[in-house]
Amino acid sequence: MSAKINKTVEALTCWQKESLTPIRCEAVEGGITNRNFRVEHGNELFFVRLGEDIPVHGVYRFNELAASRAAFSCGISPEVVHAESGAMVLRFIEGKTLEAENLRDHSTMQKVVSLLKKCHLEMPHHLPGSTLIFWVFQVLRGYAKTLREGKSRMIPELSRFMEINKQLEKTVGAVEMRFGHNDLLCGNFIDDGKRLWLIDWDYAGFNSPLFDLANLASNNEYSEDLEKQLLEMYFENAVSADLWKRYFAMKCASLLREAMWSMVSEIHSTLDFDYGQYTTENLERFENTFAQFENL
Repeated sequence: MSAKINKTVEALTCWQKESLTPIRCEAVEGGITNRNFRVEHGNELFFVRLGEDIPVHGVYRFNELAASRAAFSCGISPEVVHAESGAMVLRFIEGKTLEAENLRDHSTMQKVVSLLKKCHLEMPHHLPGSTLIFWVFQVLRGYAKTLREGKSRMIPELSRFMEINKQLEKTVGAVEMRFGHNDLLCGNFIDDGKRLWLIDWDYAGFNSPLFDLANLASNNEYSEDLEKQLLEMYFENAVSADLWKRYFAMKCASLLREAMWSMVSEIHSTLDFDYGQYTTENLERFENTFAQFENL
C-alpha cells in the first residue's frame, strides 16, 4: 500500500485526533472498483472503503451510502460508522468471504434467499425518497454509448449486442420493481459462523428481482437444477415455462452486462486488474448462455 493511500486512511475525520491511539491499517485484497482496508483503532476494528464516483458505471457514493445504511437497518449489512467524500467506514465483520461453491449449497441458498427478500422488500422503507434505478437494459445501452465514445476495441460488436439487448428486454417484459443489490458475486457474502452478511452496495438500485436471482446464479455457476431450486425458493411456487424464459433472458443480460462492464473498465479504470482477460471470460459465458436462450 502506498504511503499516500495510507495517509488518506489515517486522515479520515472519524479517528479521535486528540487520542494517541495508533491507527493500524492493512489493505484488503479483492476490490475492483474500490480500495479496501482493515483498520484497527484502539480496541475496535473497521473496514474502510476508498472510492470516488464512477459515472461510466453508474456508481455514485451517495447512493451506495444510503443503501448501506438501509441494509444495516434491515440487519443484513454492517453498520456505517462514518462517511466523507471518497470514503466510507464500516464495522469490521470477522468471518469468511464465501466462494462460488459455498453458494451452491442448498442450505446456504436458503439463507441467501432470505437476505435477498429483506433487501427487496424491507430496504425501501429505510431509503430516502431519491434513489437510483438499475435497469440492466438501460445500463447496457449506456455502456454501448461509452464504448463508442471511448473508441473501444469492441465497437464492431456493439450493434449486435444492442439488438440482443432489445430482444432480451422484450422477453423479460413487465416486471415488479424491487430494491436490488445487483452485484451478487461470491465475495460480497460473508459468513461469520452464525449468519450471512451481504456487503458492497455500489450498484444498488430498484430493479426486477429476476436480475438479482439471475446475477447470483450466473456469477456462481449454478446448474439448471440449482437455478430452478433458487426460483422455487424465492417465488415459493413451481417454475412455469414463462418464468423460466424471462429468468433466462435476465441471466443473459447479467452476463452481457458483466462483459460490457469489463470492456468499459478496459478504457477507463486505473486499478491494476486484467480487464482484458475478464472481458474474454465473461463474453464466452454470455455467448454460451445466449445460445441456450435461443433454443428455449
